[in-house]
Amino acid sequence: MDTIVKLDLQDEIILDELWSLQHKAYRLEAEIIGFRDIPPLLETRDMLSRVKEDFYGCLDDNEELMGAVAVMEEAPGKLTVTRMMVSPDHFRQGVAGRMLEFIFARYAEMEQFIVSTGKLNVPAVTLYTKHGFIPAGVEEVAPGVELIEFHKSGKIE
Repeated sequence: MDTIVKLDLQDEIILDELWSLQHKAYRLEAEIIGFRDIPPLLETRDMLSRVKEDFYGCLDDNEELMGAVAVMEEAPGKLTVTRMMVSPDHFRQGVAGRMLEFIFARYAEMEQFIVSTGKLNVPAVTLYTKHGFIPAGVEEVAPGVELIEFHKSGKIE
């Protein structure tokens, strides 16, 4: 049974595993959406070690990092899923969905969850829609490259 834990980016081993996972996952997204300048692909290990996001990793029974999700509360009551990455070895095994459900439970007090992905990234669009996110807008970030922002309501007062 896999477990989801908070990742310590000051731990060099964890940082290396996360950086490697990030590059594998986002290179595939870059191919899907036809845009190579996705910010996580431009990050060095040192830059990653200094980010303000909270990272959680999904580990298998051997403590291998299967996936990771990062979140940041950018406004009171609004939690943004800033990164979602799954190792290609673990695609289509429910890893991303389990990480989203973990985030919803861990941050149950949030009023709104926000996430963005490339419009052409059908697997990600499908994932977010399946987990209750609703498209909230589209932004062109480069010629021919559009991001969809999704919102999901959190706690009900």
